[in-house]
Amino acid sequence: MLDDRKLAVLRAIVEDYVSTNEPVGSKALAERHNLKVSPATVRNDMAALEEEGYITQPHTSAGRVPTDKGYRLFVDRLSQIKPLSGAERRAIETFLAGAVDLDDVVMRTVRLLAQLTRQVAVVQYPTLTRSTVRHVELVPLSERRVMLVLITNTGRVEQRVVELPEALEDTRIAHLRAVLNSGLDGCQLSSVPELVADLPERLPAEDRPAAATILSVLLETLVERYDEKIVFAGAANLAGADFSIGLRDVLEALEEQVVLMRLLGETSPDTPSALTVRIGSENPYLQGTSVVATGYGLGDNQLARLGVLGPTRMDYPVTMGAVRAVARYVSQILAAS
Repeated sequence: MLDDRKLAVLRAIVEDYVSTNEPVGSKALAERHNLKVSPATVRNDMAALEEEGYITQPHTSAGRVPTDKGYRLFVDRLSQIKPLSGAERRAIETFLAGAVDLDDVVMRTVRLLAQLTRQVAVVQYPTLTRSTVRHVELVPLSERRVMLVLITNTGRVEQRVVELPEALEDTRIAHLRAVLNSGLDGCQLSSVPELVADLPERLPAEDRPAAATILSVLLETLVERYDEKIVFAGAANLAGADFSIGLRDVLEALEEQVVLMRLLGETSPDTPSALTVRIGSENPYLQGTSVVATGYGLGDNQLARLGVLGPTRMDYPVTMGAVRAVARYVSQILAAS
């Protein structure tokens, strides 16, 4: 266990290194921070921190830089999440509230996060399997073609064109629509397959072939893997970043949806909105980076995750504050939509 003075020295080293990107020396540390001890005492504390693995000396006669272990202690015990200013909160709320649909919400969110943190922002689309049916619409396109529109409680809209086995007049289509909504409204999408099994039996015999065709397209829509759809923004912010791994590796990871899913990680079912911070070697899928992520959704129902990826030399208090605030606003927008 480190005493309070050594913890204060570690905090100062992390803050200075993140700010300057230069190894931190004991003299500069004593001058810039009100540590109330001599440079010699600071040197002794730095030697102890280095022995414990919290800081390291990249070059002989150079200052010290934090290790992954040092950043971990800083995040867990020494940092306070920096709250956004009133102007920043209003700007976020206004920007996100202007979204016209779910795609717009996701794209605005990822751009906003990248701007706020100067890192790469990653946003996962709300998974269909955790959503519920809000409405099913059937729009006649021609005598034997209809547009099937599935609208979820998260504002997600899925559209498919259905070729019918025979021509249907508008009154029969309206009856099909009513039966679909009475059977599916409010149900979990994961429960739809078992719920639609007996729907054709509630229709006149002549409408059952058309109903079977429409339900087949609906089920095909649900089994597609939309829960793995992820978007990112801010790759240009990597240009000035210092990674312990190659920039090419980071860029290649951003192109892999599965890797991004794993980087965003999972939260405990008991704390779906908890903020998670994975630092350096804690990221088995892309060591040398740090990921700050959290869940968003409707109340306690986490629908997806969002976060940022960057170098371990990251302003953690600012990044954590931005990720948490943006996730909260996105959740509010989904709840109100």
